Amino acid sequence: MTGEANPKPSSAADPAPAPAPPAVRILLCDDHAVVRAGLLALLGSEPDIEVVGEAGSGEEAVVLAARLKPDVVLMDLQLGEGIDGVEATRRIAADGTVHVLVLTTYDTDADITRAIEAGATGYLLKAERPEELFAAIRSAAQGRTTLSAPVASRVMARMRSPRPSLTNRERDILAQLSQGLGNRDIARALFISEATVKTHLGRIYDKLGVDTRAGAVSVAKEQRLLP
Repeated sequence: MTGEANPKPSSAADPAPAPAPPAVRILLCDDHAVVRAGLLALLGSEPDIEVVGEAGSGEEAVVLAARLKPDVVLMDLQLGEGIDGVEATRRIAADGTVHVLVLTTYDTDADITRAIEAGATGYLLKAERPEELFAAIRSAAQGRTTLSAPVASRVMARMRSPRPSLTNRERDILAQLSQGLGNRDIARALFISEATVKTHLGRIYDKLGVDTRAGAVSVAKEQRLLP
């Protein structure tokens, strides 16, 4: 007569289940309370991610990061008054133990470059799917770099297209231009003629691919050509 098989008795030799890895500890930094609340709810759905603190300013993020020692700080770039996300990233990353993952809506070359140079481990856009955010957080906790696809494309484009080469005099004129000075004032400041200023401006416009003073300053800032 066939009956149900007896369950296999447990044995002391059976291996114990492996303990779950510790949760990734997160500090949120965003100056919008509604955004922080949304991230808190979203991240709460992942059992291996734990939000240990929230900051509404760059200064607060720096203080909490030093006190709480999270694995990852989710950092917005624009934080209203006080230091911005880039400066907060620089101060937090200087410790060498906390990773900063930028989470922002801004993807200009200047923003990306400044954040990465400040020590950000990754750069993610808020338009990403939740699964991409979770994966980026886990990668950042391990010190691995994650970039949103549009950000990665911009980084690669910059690498393929090196910055224009400006002469020292052209850089001097750009610096004066960025302060809002006109040709006459630039000429006086640099002890050159207005005609010389105009000649240099024409060369600067050609190299930067612009045709206005404002355009030259904008591209110079984006490509970090100003002192």
